[in-house]
Formats: sequence, C-alpha cells, structure tokens
Amino acid sequence: MDTPPLGYTNPGYARSLAEFGTPVHLPASGGWLLEREVPGGGGRDAMGCYPLLCCGDWRGLRSDLDALEGRLVSVSAVPDPFGDHDETLLREAFGDVVAPFKEHFYTDMAKPLEESVSRHHRKYARKALREVQAEVVADPSAYLEEWLALHRWLVARHDASGIRAYSPQAFAAQLALPGAVVVRATHRGVPVGAQLWFQQRDVAYGHVLAFSPEGYELGAPYALYWFALSHFHGKVRWCSFGGVSGTDVAGPGGLSQFKRGWATGTRTAWFCGRILDPARYRELAAREGSRGSFFPAYRPGF
Repeated sequence: MDTPPLGYTNPGYARSLAEFGTPVHLPASGGWLLEREVPGGGGRDAMGCYPLLCCGDWRGLRSDLDALEGRLVSVSAVPDPFGDHDETLLREAFGDVVAPFKEHFYTDMAKPLEESVSRHHRKYARKALREVQAEVVADPSAYLEEWLALHRWLVARHDASGIRAYSPQAFAAQLALPGAVVVRATHRGVPVGAQLWFQQRDVAYGHVLAFSPEGYELGAPYALYWFALSHFHGKVRWCSFGGVSGTDVAGPGGLSQFKRGWATGTRTAWFCGRILDPARYRELAAREGSRGSFFPAYRPGF
C-alpha cells in the first residue's frame, strides 16, 4: 500500500482551507492551489495554500502553471523554503514576481541541541519544565476541543483573522492529517499550551502554537519548543519555525529573538506571482487603481 502524502502535501490540507477557495491539484508537481473569485467579479485567480506551497516534484511546476493560462487571471504563492527548487526554477515557473518575502528560522537536527539552542533559551526551558509537563498527544484528531480552547487565546492575542486564523473546521481536518504531531503542556493538570507540527519527509514544520495567559507566565513556549525539538531529534533533519519579515530578522526582541534562540540558520521564502491572462489582469488592475507593490495589483495584499 502506498504511503499517503504527509502534512502540507496531503490533499486534506488543501481541503481544510476550502472556505477560502476551491482546491486545485497541480498534477505534474503534486502541489495544490486555492482557486477563488476575483473581488467585484471579472474572473478567477488562485493562491498557494497558506502558509506554503509544497510540491513533490518542483520540476513540474512550470507546466502546471502553463496549463492554467487563460483559465485564471493570476496565481500567487510562497513556495516552501525547504523545497527542492532554487531561484532560477521559481523564475522559470512564475516569471512575473519572484521576490524575497520572509526569512524562515530552522534548526539543523544533525547537531546536538545543547549546541544549537542558545544558552538563554536552554535556561528558560529548564525553568519552565519544572512547572509544566510536556507530552506528545497520542491521537491529535481527538484533541480538537482542547486545541480550540487554547487557539482562541492566540486569535485574541494577535487579532488574527481570515485564513491565518483557521477555523474549527480547518483544524478538525488538519489534526487528522497524516504527519500531524501535537505536543501539549499542562500545569497541575490544566492545559496551558500546545503546538501543532507537520512532519513530512526530512522536515518538521511548526504550523501553529497556542498558549493561555498562564502558559506564557509559566514559560510554556520555552518548555514546548525544547520538548518538541527533543522529540524530533533523530526523526528529521530540519525543524522549521516559520518566518518573520525580513526587516525583523536582525532586530532585537519579540518573535525574531525568540525564534533565533532556537535556530541554527535561516532560509529565504520567496513570494511568487504569475499573470496568466495579461489583458484581463491589466483591466482589473486599472479598475482597482494602484496597489503599490502588491501582487496581484487588484487585491489589497496576499
């Protein structure tokens, strides 16, 4: 029996986002897009599944996009920075827009964690693990209600909305995907935090994390990151923590400092776009007016 695709590469991941577009399979590359109506009418376009476009064979991406010419106005995506591609391949496939978007932090799991993780983070992880208990959830799909309760804190804390906030229906599908790994933290039996990872091929991707206010006070993010890295050590080559904007990578404090403390390096994620129907694209862009550097120009942003 064939092994089902894992994590972002599984068809179920694209289907989990179906409220934001119709899943479209790219047969040559194995990737997925979300097809959607252009705002105000006038055609359809597509975007890569949030947060990353993942493909099994990147060499097939150009022919997949060629096949969409005339059917869609444009396509935009953020290819997986751990994908088997380079800037040249992306420019051949997309052509119109290929620009650095975010730097994604990662840990090289071939190195001992004591060497990879900063002294500061190791100290706070040890301290937090004296207060919270961490474990891998045996059946992620049975964890939905507890996960949603924690995730509500994340939405409120960051005022998340749209596709980035995910919905209960999306999480119900994602927690059941092959390759989903959930680690949770409790304090005196009360859930205070959790992380959802997707393990596929030689990478574990940090997908979403959520903590209660008590979890933050107890340092649960440090505890769970250390626990997750320990869990994946020997199972994957890379752990990816996702990105921050390029201007924030070297800045002090905040999310970039937290991720940098776990990381051994960064990889660039590119924002890519292709115009598939030039005449219609020009018409829509003119109708909406200037959108600065946004692509597509007739939308307010990716």
